[in-house]
Amino acid sequence: MAYSKRFEKEAFKEMVKDNVKILYRKTIEEATSQQIFQAVSYAVKDIIIDDWLATQEECRKKDAKMVYYMSMEFLMGRALGNNLINMMSYKEVREALEDMNIDLNVIEDQEPDPALGNGGLGRLAACFLDSLSTLNYHAYGCGIRYRYGMFKQKIENGYQVETPDEWLKEGNPFEIRREEYAKEVRFGGDIRFEKDPETGKDIFIQENYESVRAIPYDMPIVGYGNHVVNTLRIWDAEAITNFSLASFDRGDYHKAVEQENLAKMIVDVLYPNDNHYAGKELRLKQQYFFISASLQAMIAKYKKHHDDIRKLPEKVVIQMNDTHPTVAIPELMRLLIDVEGLDWDEAWDVTTKTCAYTNHTIMAEALEKWPVDLFSRLLPRIYQIVQEIDRRFVSEVRAKYPGNEEKVKKMAILWDSQVHMARMAIISGFSVNGVAKLHTEILKHQELKDFYEMMPQKFNNKTNGITQRRFLLHGNPLLADWITGRIGDGWITDLSKIGNLKVLVNDEQARREFMQIKYQNKVRLAAYIKEHNDIEVDSESIFDVQVKRLHEYKRQLLNILHIMYLYNQIKEHPEMSFYPRTFIFGAKAAAGYQRAKETIKLINSVAEVVNNDRSINGKLKIVFIEDYRVSNAELIFAAADVSEQISTASKEASGTSNMKFMLNGVPTLGTMDGANVEIVEEVGEKNAFIFGLSSEEVINYENNGGYNPVDIYFNDWELKRVIDQLTDGTYSDGDHNMYRNLYNSLLNTQCTNRADTYFILKDFRSYAEAQKKVEEAYRDDHRWSKIALMNTACSGKFTSDRTIEEYVEDIWKLEKVAVPSGQPD
Repeated sequence: MAYSKRFEKEAFKEMVKDNVKILYRKTIEEATSQQIFQAVSYAVKDIIIDDWLATQEECRKKDAKMVYYMSMEFLMGRALGNNLINMMSYKEVREALEDMNIDLNVIEDQEPDPALGNGGLGRLAACFLDSLSTLNYHAYGCGIRYRYGMFKQKIENGYQVETPDEWLKEGNPFEIRREEYAKEVRFGGDIRFEKDPETGKDIFIQENYESVRAIPYDMPIVGYGNHVVNTLRIWDAEAITNFSLASFDRGDYHKAVEQENLAKMIVDVLYPNDNHYAGKELRLKQQYFFISASLQAMIAKYKKHHDDIRKLPEKVVIQMNDTHPTVAIPELMRLLIDVEGLDWDEAWDVTTKTCAYTNHTIMAEALEKWPVDLFSRLLPRIYQIVQEIDRRFVSEVRAKYPGNEEKVKKMAILWDSQVHMARMAIISGFSVNGVAKLHTEILKHQELKDFYEMMPQKFNNKTNGITQRRFLLHGNPLLADWITGRIGDGWITDLSKIGNLKVLVNDEQARREFMQIKYQNKVRLAAYIKEHNDIEVDSESIFDVQVKRLHEYKRQLLNILHIMYLYNQIKEHPEMSFYPRTFIFGAKAAAGYQRAKETIKLINSVAEVVNNDRSINGKLKIVFIEDYRVSNAELIFAAADVSEQISTASKEASGTSNMKFMLNGVPTLGTMDGANVEIVEEVGEKNAFIFGLSSEEVINYENNGGYNPVDIYFNDWELKRVIDQLTDGTYSDGDHNMYRNLYNSLLNTQCTNRADTYFILKDFRSYAEAQKKVEEAYRDDHRWSKIALMNTACSGKFTSDRTIEEYVEDIWKLEKVAVPSGQPD
């Protein structure tokens, strides 16, 4: 079915040719692949804009309530292919381009991944936007238009090297600059207080401040087959006053460009290194910048059609994706009091009915805290409002728990010269949700138990999900076509229907076809690895994959230590039976995170030794995929055999790569952590490989002690040998100190508060046993194919469509908006 009357093949081809001519003064035959990508994208955008306009008009007519999803990250992935799939026009466009001797796959590869996010947090936000549009809800995603993203990862001599990700170099054809909605955002200065002579109200005036101009760029978020197009609004920063020629002519060159530099730095990079004060200041600036601009725009949009700002919560809900956007609470209070003229109680009533908070982490160090001196200097009026929120809340706590100053210490927003953002989000929001059942329970009974005790009605769980449209329909077209051929295409918008595959689990022919598709996807990934890493991998080997942010709690170190252990075994017992394995890693480490970067170097050093050891006959291969991102992730999920989800139990809030693997027929090798627990509930224990301490055991050790990794080190000589290889020069050309930090982190407290903080030695043997069970199962084609197919068949719960419907029902209270197709009946 064509998506729109304008998607006639010949008309589309003419549009592409015209765009090449207008944009580049070339014929289609002369154009480069990048130029054709731009021309095709503009032709597609032209069609999308009709629906974008229609969506805005329907939402205005219906006066539909909308959600503003505030996030520091949106890891969108490439737009062209995803838009075509959701427009139900992928095949038509591919055929139209084939008529012109153009390969759509080649054109898609010209698009850089938008560098607007890094990890699961940003990818979740992207999945949520896709689901909101597909489910006919009105939504805005709000974030920052980073010029260089976090960084483009290069691996040089085994080390991660960060280079700018110049994703905007050729221009982004799908964005629209909305100059007319620019806003001013102010930093620093002083607050002058005076009384309004007419009303007697207090007036707060900010003076001597620096300010920047926030310019919105809108990107379309296309729903699947329903003509709904929502908006991702990302903000760029510009100087309020342009380049000062007078200053320049006087020779004051630095002054002349100062304003531009202030603006430019705010939007240059995602998560600037905050190991130092300037980095912390920049992060807080970024957060306030996009929040202030977004809220100013939100209120202006509301006031276009509504008179009473007190009724804002009837038409708007703000969802804060983790603690980064929490400054939305005092900024909304500021706008309501200082600009809209409400008194404190009125503003508080509006704010606390409008803002909701998603917690994404159990890790205390990731719950953001800002030094009071930095916060008050950079955001003086906001700090005054935070002081008042805190003062009122602390008096509530003291009234409820008289004499219990321990409670105040654990709950106050301002404590120990810091501003505790998560506490502010919980106190001021009407909803607090975790992102997997286990995570929410740990929040309620461990990390946030004082808040849960005081306000239990706010807490709820929303287990994360992923969009099957990108990670199966687009990322694994062979499997998607096979599923549709077997059970119809209802799964594309209702993933619970994928459960209809369960009847095929005992059908030998169906399983054979399923595994043949897996093999073809492994061949496709092997070609990518050959091209990018120049490593030959055996597509018949087990593809054992761990792709995610590099963090100690995610335990990439456990994985590589086990590989070192296997290598030792193969070397010592060359006659032993061993099914060939290809271990695949993909991960970025934060620029200032030293042990994470050393882990990357270790993986690559072990790969260098193992991959070049001919004596093991290719039984082990290790591949580190450079610059892991959405576009190569799609290839990886489709090709994997084993999904490594091996975080220390209780540390991973949810995880979503576990769901993407499962959808693609990949069993989980993991701990009972995050959403792994719910995956095992759905698929059954016999179709997953579970190991390690439980979250209760981990928390018990953390609270009560009783674990000493040195005991294990001296009592398990095979493991001791592996750990000693970190410092004996085996993988470091004789350098005994290259991995000394990693060695110390496992055995002593020279560089960590606790030895083996993440229980790597404790879980090692259990992990090695689980890996043996994987090999045993894989050798049995009959059993393995059942396990793989069952994983796909049981993945229905883990769609972001389900998650969004739960948010809508329990938190947002949105109504669906139908958009007509614009086609004649």
